Order: sequence, then C-alpha cells, then structure tokens
Amino acid sequence: VQLQASGGGLVQAGGSLRLSCVASGSILSINVMGWYRQAPGKQSELVARITSGGSTMLSDSVKGRFAISRDNARNTVYLQMNSLKPEDTAVYHCAVEGALMPGNPFSSWGQGTLVTVSS
Repeated sequence: VQLQASGGGLVQAGGSLRLSCVASGSILSINVMGWYRQAPGKQSELVARITSGGSTMLSDSVKGRFAISRDNARNTVYLQMNSLKPEDTAVYHCAVEGALMPGNPFSSWGQGTLVTVSS
C-alpha cells in the first residue's frame, strides 16, 4: 500500500491549507485514516483520525481549527487546517489501517508533506 500526501506549503499565521492523502494498492478495505505531525526536535503527534464510519478524533491542540474528512470511494483522507499558527509547523504524515484480504490487516505510513507557518 502506498500513501501519497500533498497540499503542504508555506502560509502566514491565520491562513489555511488543505492536505490530501491517497492510498493506493490492492486494498480490500480501509478502517482508519489519520494524520500525524512531527515538528523539528519533537516527537510525532497524532493530529486527527477518522474511521470508515465517519467517527473523528482531533487532538486538543487543533480542535476548532482543523477538520478531517475522507472519501471512501477514492481512498482519500483530507485535513482542512484553518487559523494556522507557527506552532503548527511540522511534517504531516498520513497513516492508514485496513485489510488487504480477509484476515490480512495492514498499516501504512506516508512520507509526509511539510507545512510551514510564518509569524
């Protein structure tokens, strides 16, 4: 399974970006799709996740500013980021859990896309 993330870039504080991540390969089903981020010198942090049924979780640091959604038909997950702050600067990785075949689960981690928020 391959994950291709896009949408990162340089934005001023208060601005918005929308990240996308497409999962490709011989996938039977995808259960959970999510976004992690890693800032320089810091540990990776779970930002948001969404289940196949649409249940979402957002970290406290992004609640009210970010939203996660997915298109199951396209195996794509999105992260809408509004009111960006300099502390949101990080490499954002998408992560996916699902099944390749019945009884054959997988998890995959994308290379990431860089988000830089200037003050």
